[in-house]
Amino acid sequence: MAVAAVFAAFPNISEACTGITLQSGDGTYVLARTCEWGGSYLDSRYVVVPRGYTQTAFTPEGMNGVKFTSKYGYVGISVMQDQFVTEGLNEAGLSVGLFFFPGYGKYEEYCKADSSSTLVDVQFAPWILGNFSTVDDVIANIDKVHVVALTPETNTAHWRVADASGKQIVIEIVDGVPQIHENKLGVLTNSPGFEWQMTNLNNYVNLFPGNAKPNELVKGVTLSSFGAGTGFRGIPGDVTPPSRFVRAAFYKATAPQYETGFETVKETFQILNNFDIPIGVEHTAGQSLPENVPSATQWTTSSDLQSLRFYYRTAWNSTIRCIDLKTIDFSKVKFHTAPLDKVQDQPVEYIKIK
Repeated sequence: MAVAAVFAAFPNISEACTGITLQSGDGTYVLARTCEWGGSYLDSRYVVVPRGYTQTAFTPEGMNGVKFTSKYGYVGISVMQDQFVTEGLNEAGLSVGLFFFPGYGKYEEYCKADSSSTLVDVQFAPWILGNFSTVDDVIANIDKVHVVALTPETNTAHWRVADASGKQIVIEIVDGVPQIHENKLGVLTNSPGFEWQMTNLNNYVNLFPGNAKPNELVKGVTLSSFGAGTGFRGIPGDVTPPSRFVRAAFYKATAPQYETGFETVKETFQILNNFDIPIGVEHTAGQSLPENVPSATQWTTSSDLQSLRFYYRTAWNSTIRCIDLKTIDFSKVKFHTAPLDKVQDQPVEYIKIK
């Protein structure tokens, strides 16, 4: 179980993911997110899964979990193993993403007698993507499977699920019971739980877009802004999940609304530039750093739920790439997986001056 070994070896290193949602003027919903892992290279790949593809889930014992056949084709990004899709979009416009949730979630204990309806957390997203078209479908069927940890050492996760209508939920499993939270804000990070993060936003009721007005402190002494953006003075700038949740909430709330989904996709990447975590920030002084990982933010994605386009970029290549699901015949395509980057080298364009 290579993925378990990697995650267990680095239990506190940059388990950071930041997700946002924007809506365009034409009604398109776009969901974007970062994926951080500062402990090692995640060996992420893009995966194309056809309709009718059958896979058997892992349990702590091995590959003896629930067997499921995809009703819907989907594309996504896997980590460590091709079956472990952590972010994806299916042909019905359903988006699912796994976000780390350490210290606050708790899955069911594995029961061998339930193995035929059990899957590990890193296969929960593929099960949803392959089986359902709407958030309501997911909610109605969530109790049909038991979600467990691959090993006792691995941290828990929670999930963002959204459909083309704009309905969005967060699934958190606490004390073995799935809890469903409607996500009207369209933001998600990591721990603590979603309801706590929403409550914490009230601490920043003083923030507003634009500049603070000049303030005459005493007669003859007027305080004024040094520059633009003083309305956001005091917004938290560190990389902890609560601080990223606050920043993401205000950045998305104040973002301009573009008319089309494509323009909105480009805006999501601009916003998420602010959440890239450089290697070193999250490591203890003197701790050895991973080799060949230029950023803890290993990849960023954006999904257009109406046009059915899945976009991504990586720490090795900031060029935005797109998989158009409408060009894929999911009844004929074969299961396909490939590295996110053909060459792990940031492209540089040299400008020649004559």
